[in-house]
Amino acid sequence: MVVDDFAPWRRFVSLLLLPKNPEWQIVCEVSDGVEAVRRAGELRPDLILMDIGLPGLDGIEAARQIRQTAADSRILFLSGFDSLDLVEAAVSTGADGYVVKLDAARELIDAVETVFHGEKFISERLREEVRRAQRISFET
Repeated sequence: MVVDDFAPWRRFVSLLLLPKNPEWQIVCEVSDGVEAVRRAGELRPDLILMDIGLPGLDGIEAARQIRQTAADSRILFLSGFDSLDLVEAAVSTGADGYVVKLDAARELIDAVETVFHGEKFISERLREEVRRAQRISFET
């Protein structure tokens, strides 16, 4: 499931992911956090690619609520924000990873595969800052 309020970005993500693995499917695209929570509860997707800046309900709160209704769904944040505080807030929801949108073309496939293998992923541009801050227990 892809959750982002910008339709061209959702299309980009689909075009990036689907040709890489014929078993992958995008079961749903939604543009706001409230709908993301509802659809995740109904569909229980294996993976949710979640933006933070969403209308209605931001991605961090949506992820918290999704943990209540679709606990087995993995959540990979895909966001334009690269501040350590937001990464920390996103990870605190129980998310499985965080990819900065600027790095998506280079990192998203690896991030999805890593998360599907039960491991955590964080964008390379954030790894050193996360290690130095030691505020986030997130193996990278």
